[in-house]
Amino acid sequence: MTNIDKVRLGAHGPEVFPLALGCMGMGGASFYGDSSDAESIATIHAALERGVNLLDTGDFYGTGRNELLVGRALAGRRDQALVSVKFGALRGPDGAFNGYDARPVAVKNFLAHSLTRLGIDHVDIYRPARVDPQVPIEDTIGAIADLVKAGYVRYVGVSELGADTIRRAAAVHPLVDLQIEYSLVSRGPEASIFPTLRELGIATTAYGVLSRGLLAGSKPTGPRDFRAHLPRFTGDNGAQNQRLTDALARVAAARGVTPVQLAIAWVRAKSPAGAPIIPTLGARTRAQLADALAALDVTLDAAEVAALEDAVPAHAVAGTRYAAPQMQHLDSER
Repeated sequence: MTNIDKVRLGAHGPEVFPLALGCMGMGGASFYGDSSDAESIATIHAALERGVNLLDTGDFYGTGRNELLVGRALAGRRDQALVSVKFGALRGPDGAFNGYDARPVAVKNFLAHSLTRLGIDHVDIYRPARVDPQVPIEDTIGAIADLVKAGYVRYVGVSELGADTIRRAAAVHPLVDLQIEYSLVSRGPEASIFPTLRELGIATTAYGVLSRGLLAGSKPTGPRDFRAHLPRFTGDNGAQNQRLTDALARVAAARGVTPVQLAIAWVRAKSPAGAPIIPTLGARTRAQLADALAALDVTLDAAEVAALEDAVPAHAVAGTRYAAPQMQHLDSER
């Protein structure tokens, strides 16, 4: 990997490495099935050593266990990391999701527990995971702004918002980034969301860059892997989408890179000046991390981007990115 320059997280944010590490799949019984705590922590340490400084977690990942793991990994290394935390999803002791709560009093309650689990005195970027339909976005962002003033939060981010809601949120407090799914086969943000971000100087931290492993040829590992319940991985959809996976693999092989590296390089090639797109990779092992970091040596010109989009057309993907009940919670899809 060549020397990599950091990029600014929008007009108002800190400088970050051009790839971020998403920690959702790490530790114990995660969204992707069982994983090793030791390997997860080793992966976080390896990322920090390579210069990756933006770590993403959520207080509801593993009902708090993910934050505890990230906190263990950060012990003695806090100054190397910018910690991004999502909040708002409510979970029961059986793991069920029970809606969202983004009332100002809840925002402050969630943060208090995140700081404790992470073992830190402030969160660098704090964001609601989804819009609470019962709470105006202005109230939620206003509560985070209060936490910024009090020193418990450094920057404000948002997640899965549509263009109009982004404008309303940004009118309350400057936003550094929008977290949203974006990949070769999930290109919805290009229509109205990305132009709004460019106008307002807000970066994108893009998750799902590999469409949860679909583009890398990864399959659900069992019923505890949440992908086993996602439309793109099941039934006829899964069979149709395999053709897209195969097409990407062929283009990658011709280029002499892996499908993972090519998918990441495509996202980076779509990144505009002033509102950069930072791929957020859910690497759970050091080997996966090394594969992702190697993408930074892969550059695509406009013709190569167009050829890749022709080979793996977004309109050919079968199935929505979440199941129908989850899609209903996405302000970005309205």
